[in-house]
Amino acid sequence: MISHPSFACEPWLLRETELSLEVLAQSESVFALANGHIGWRGNLDEGEPHGLPGAYLNGVHEVHPLPYGESGYGYPESGETAVNVTDGKIVRLLVDDEPFDLRYGELVAHERVLDFRTGVLSRTVDWISPAGTGARVVSRRLVSFAQRSIAAVEYVVEPLDTAITVAVQSELVANEQLPRTSGDPRVSAVIDTPLRAEEDFAQDTRLRLLHCTGHSDQRVGVAADHLVQGPEGTSWSAESEPDVSRFTVTATLAPGQRLRLVKFVAYGWSAQRSLPAVRDQVEGAVAAARSSGWEGLLAEQREYLDDFWSRADVEVDGDQKIQQAVRFALFHVLQAAARAERRAVPAKGLTGTGYDGHAFWDTESFVLPVLSYTAPGAVAAALRWRHEMLPEALERARQLGLAGAAFPWRTISGAECSAYWPAGTAAFHVDADIADAVVRYVAATGDEEFERGPGLELLVHTARLWHSLGRADAEGVFHVDGVTGPDEYSAIARDNLYTNLMARRNLRAAAACALRFADEAAELGATAEEAAAWQAAADRMAVPYNEQLGVHEQSAGFTTLERWDFEATAPEQYPLLLHFPYFDLYRKQVVKQADLVLAMMTCPDAFTKEEKARNFAYYEALTVRDSSLSACCQAVLAAETGHLRLAWDYLGEAALMDLEDLEHNTRDGLHIASLAGTWVALVVGLGGMRQYGGAGAGEPLVGFAPRLPAALTRLAFTVLIRGRRLRVEIRGDEARYVLLEGEPLDLLHHGDRFTVTAGEPIGHAVPPAPTHPEPRQPRGREPLPCVPAGPGDAAQP
Repeated sequence: MISHPSFACEPWLLRETELSLEVLAQSESVFALANGHIGWRGNLDEGEPHGLPGAYLNGVHEVHPLPYGESGYGYPESGETAVNVTDGKIVRLLVDDEPFDLRYGELVAHERVLDFRTGVLSRTVDWISPAGTGARVVSRRLVSFAQRSIAAVEYVVEPLDTAITVAVQSELVANEQLPRTSGDPRVSAVIDTPLRAEEDFAQDTRLRLLHCTGHSDQRVGVAADHLVQGPEGTSWSAESEPDVSRFTVTATLAPGQRLRLVKFVAYGWSAQRSLPAVRDQVEGAVAAARSSGWEGLLAEQREYLDDFWSRADVEVDGDQKIQQAVRFALFHVLQAAARAERRAVPAKGLTGTGYDGHAFWDTESFVLPVLSYTAPGAVAAALRWRHEMLPEALERARQLGLAGAAFPWRTISGAECSAYWPAGTAAFHVDADIADAVVRYVAATGDEEFERGPGLELLVHTARLWHSLGRADAEGVFHVDGVTGPDEYSAIARDNLYTNLMARRNLRAAAACALRFADEAAELGATAEEAAAWQAAADRMAVPYNEQLGVHEQSAGFTTLERWDFEATAPEQYPLLLHFPYFDLYRKQVVKQADLVLAMMTCPDAFTKEEKARNFAYYEALTVRDSSLSACCQAVLAAETGHLRLAWDYLGEAALMDLEDLEHNTRDGLHIASLAGTWVALVVGLGGMRQYGGAGAGEPLVGFAPRLPAALTRLAFTVLIRGRRLRVEIRGDEARYVLLEGEPLDLLHHGDRFTVTAGEPIGHAVPPAPTHPEPRQPRGREPLPCVPAGPGDAAQP
């Protein structure tokens, strides 16, 4: 999309210089505003034309039966779908009785700008009506990071040349008509009229609507208040009905005059609080926002983002498109999680209803690693949400005949709601992903209170699951049978390597943490004997390896399967899941997304350098990247094994997944994990950042092994490690480490330990990359070149 002529490439902005209806739905996603609690798609102010209208509250969903041709024990009975709640961003305009609709009349100019530093979406429009009357509209909108329940719009109208009479209609609209969905399983189901009206109100400048979902019984309240500035004679009125509450301002504007409307919108919801309580909640929030005023909200937003960028910015010299993309990515990752506060981080954030608004393991494996080092408070909140979902996970494990907790593969409320049973039942790796996120967060922050409380409980219950799920064979080797790993083109496998290695980490971390906090562990019934059993299982964990090929197996026996016929697969037959039966995919060597490669990224100490190189080359030839989660992992291992040009290309794919609409489904919302993968590919990949230790295993240590592709002249980033701000700057053959604040910090540079002190930068030489034969990808699935290859990135013989 950013290569579309309507878009400009700027380091801190996403700018659309003209309205292009052919990419309207995609632009609504990339221009979305959110704070983790509220989400507003980037729809035009007047509501139409639109691709997918959307206003979302994190956690608000409707339940519906899951249909099965044949039912089975343990199948989830209900699905969950995020609903479009009351839309508070709509401001309609009539100019001399002509509706302001950009499909009619003459659109003279149209520009939208999303500023990553201010968190404001701005729009400027010059339009001439079919009757020949001209008007200019300038609007700004934000979803507040500082005031969690608040979003706001500033809307200004003025004539272009001759006097005009205008009517501005600010609305709250429930049960908007939504476009029908396609057959793509990645697209959400449409639930007609999901909200049942309970109360509507309009008086003076204030509006309010309260609704309740039909089956999940979640009450949603929205209130709005307005400030009006206009010439003498400006008047207004308010009216309301069950699904629409409207505030209308009328004025006659001479050239040089303008009408300014500021709209403050407050959202609240609850599955437990009464109607009066939710009403009072939104009325109180909108009153506080009006007290702050528009300028106050702007100032709070800028202050919040200044603080974020001071510890999160990534600077890329050599490619303006990637520089823009990484800031776009970080901004949207922050928007997905900043104020979620014990709610899930959905795969699409709050930018659309793709995947029904569900959260997956993407959160712990891709999003939380970024936030652990840039916005750790959001990580604690996300993990506390998992902790609060423990009752459902414990019940799910009991239903499956297992000990411990079985967390859902996809969910909104904490209950498993996937009808795809090979994942919804067998993708147990989500337990280990959650445990890994706990270990990483504690290591990055030193939050002992969390570790001895929710962290310990999560580790104990996930370890119990692995110990009951696995078994020891006659030789004492511990196997985990019948599971589905990250690669969804393989299922119900024995000893999926990623699952086994992550389970091993989980078991060891739980054992260490239980011994460290013995009293708290005892309250959970975890004894020293149980911890020893976890440690023994971890020590004997099966690690599938093909001696003949000299590579690890994605799962036991995987390398003996027939290879997929990539030569006979046409480009239009990707993604394979939409054109071939899963039965055929399951029994072939074909990989949807990084699985074993992800294992090498998350468990780097489990492999030698030589094993990583051989494994990477082998699985490159099988991986088709039908998932947005794959490219960033491949970028990390490509960089580590010396394929810097390939790493750069994969980085480009992760970074531009939505900005270029590479999977043709950005219209349904952004790929938050792939956006997080942009940071992962740059910082973990090219920066070589790794974390060692944690969760009772001693003082954690962070290391870096940076190398740059020829396309880059400089890469600099800041990370937050136990309250210290560390800046890393890489130029060619040197890396410099600067501790911006905090106590001295021990680090690793390509394996060598050193200490950095505030105000005393330390430089280290960057060794040359290892050389290995260039790996091959399946025919037609090579990553598109991010930039022309440089002389230093030629394939190694």
